[in-house]
Amino acid sequence: MRIDIWSDVVCPFCYIGKRHLEQALTATGEPAEIVWHSFQLDPSSTNDDPRDLALRLGEKYGRGREWGEQANAHVTTSAAAAGLEFHLEDAKSANTLDAHRVLHLALELAEAGQVPADTQDRLKERYLKAYFTDGLPVGDHATLTRLAVETGLPEDQVTEVLAGTTYADDVAADQAQALAYGANGVPFFVIDQKYGVSGAQPVEVFEEAIRRAAADKPAVTLITTPGTTDDAACGPDGCAI
Repeated sequence: MRIDIWSDVVCPFCYIGKRHLEQALTATGEPAEIVWHSFQLDPSSTNDDPRDLALRLGEKYGRGREWGEQANAHVTTSAAAAGLEFHLEDAKSANTLDAHRVLHLALELAEAGQVPADTQDRLKERYLKAYFTDGLPVGDHATLTRLAVETGLPEDQVTEVLAGTTYADDVAADQAQALAYGANGVPFFVIDQKYGVSGAQPVEVFEEAIRRAAADKPAVTLITTPGTTDDAACGPDGCAI
């Protein structure tokens, strides 16, 4: 089973949704290939905004700092219920384009067999934790590189990607694909190209979608020549000759 996920590394519900999906996969016992796709919530964000997150949120939505603090407290409680520890008072402003580009590198290297298959998923986890728990600047090249290397990516390739614009078109294509699916926000999950799940839905919703997708796998229709047997085949006991 393949699960495609559109998200941003500074999206709190993307982190919570990731945990809910993982819990659902554990509950159902279904193995899954996870592929992360880019979606920038705010491409205009900068890496040097001195305002803390509460103030940035409050001003963005025109509701003031107190509202931003309340929003942070609410999502922190939701994260805790999913087993996550948020320290949003330490969250640093970041433009996430470069983080997404490194995640594309991780996916390409995994598909080429140069790093373990789950490398992109582990890097996504590390970037999310860096922002929400550790208070690290996930728009900073040195931070992105260090965390990527810790996850198993070759430092020289990460440095080369960050020095240029490699994968920028892939990030834009991911964003366009999400909009084509009708996803105006994230997280957005597509399970086995059959079922879409929008938002950090409860674990039970993910379980239902996973079970439906697994049950929908088409059966194999056996085609043979009328009147023949299956003697022209090999089985556990050898080949009939």
